[in-house]
Amino acid sequence: MTFPRPPLAIAAALLLVNAMVAPSAHAPAAAPTPAMVTMAAIATPTEPTEPAPAAADSRVVRVETGDTLMGLLVDAGVAPGDAQEAIAALKPVWNPRDLKVGQELALLFTAERLQELHFTPALDRDLIVQRGESGHFGARAEQRPLTRTVELATGAIRSSLFEAASDAGVPPTVLAEMIRALSYDVDFQREIHPDDGFEMMFERLYDEHGTAVGAGNLVYASMTLGGTRLRLYRYTPGSAGSDFFNARGESVRKALLRTPVDGARLSSGFGMRHHPILGYTKMHRGVDFAAPPGTPIMAAGDGVVRDAGWHGDYGNLVVLRHNGTYETAYAHMSHVARGLHPGQRVRQGQVIGYVGGTGRATGPHLHYEVRIGGQATNPTSVKMQPGQQLAGKELAAFQTVADAIDHKLLALHGQTTVAAAGPHLPE
Repeated sequence: MTFPRPPLAIAAALLLVNAMVAPSAHAPAAAPTPAMVTMAAIATPTEPTEPAPAAADSRVVRVETGDTLMGLLVDAGVAPGDAQEAIAALKPVWNPRDLKVGQELALLFTAERLQELHFTPALDRDLIVQRGESGHFGARAEQRPLTRTVELATGAIRSSLFEAASDAGVPPTVLAEMIRALSYDVDFQREIHPDDGFEMMFERLYDEHGTAVGAGNLVYASMTLGGTRLRLYRYTPGSAGSDFFNARGESVRKALLRTPVDGARLSSGFGMRHHPILGYTKMHRGVDFAAPPGTPIMAAGDGVVRDAGWHGDYGNLVVLRHNGTYETAYAHMSHVARGLHPGQRVRQGQVIGYVGGTGRATGPHLHYEVRIGGQATNPTSVKMQPGQQLAGKELAAFQTVADAIDHKLLALHGQTTVAAAGPHLPE
């Protein structure tokens, strides 16, 4: 073992002491003096100490479009083997395919090795992956205690529904849910006018410290359009998931959405038109919705992907087959949703691609077609098939829920503020 050389002053002192006390070949050894003991203690090497523990290094990564969990971890400095093992430990409690854009992952390293992964896939749930004493990873889910309150927001539309709802404090996720629910019956591009009104009752979530952390379900929504009021109630039938029903117990869900992209403007209608690029009159087989690049495009109805990819003048194109009669087509996408492929089954409202200007297009927009029996049909004139009609005991149960919502609405309207704590209404 090699020890560090003593400082120059100490080395000189040692030499001096050794010269003073070195015995002759014939003289008996002298007893050590205090100075000798002290200097000997200085010269005697000490036992090596335990190395200091490696400092912890924390990093936060944010999920962007197209990211995978494996790619994120490796790019953040996790060894590929450790990344694979951490993901394998996570799978029993969470599907890595559910990774969403905007989520943040907190990583903890020691000595450049991943020790812990922590993130929140839902407002009420944390996921933790930790390296155990054995060196292998284990995962667990922890529930976050949240309190739900029911809040009311009302407003009159002056310029747009988005601005009016934002001014009323409606969270974007709640507004998007309301638009999706009403889009079966309301053409948001053409049917909303100044002084039309809206009303929403929704849940807001608070953590254990009383801090608002997000929004829950939309419980009730209504719009007054040209003096006619449309009311929707959230209800969960015994045989299906939650849906919205009108006061008669009829589901708002139709076979096809009226508009498969939120917040878009109808920029070109169906029929003969002067083509902006070709310069002559040509049949326009669909309708165009102008929207910013990257705006998500939703499947207009449940169906199976018939085509997904590049298709000449259409650019990036997706075609969905909904049954033996109906097909819908979505053209000029910037790109098709990751993993979407022919033969895949999709659900109504699922994101299938993003607005772009690929193919023969003058700018970013969605070209949307509805084909009935193979023939292009004006999407704005297609008569939508009705949704589920509740009956018997199911209708009676729905009416009980609707009555509870109506009573809560009256109570909230009677208060001086639009927000009020209350019991979690039945879904």
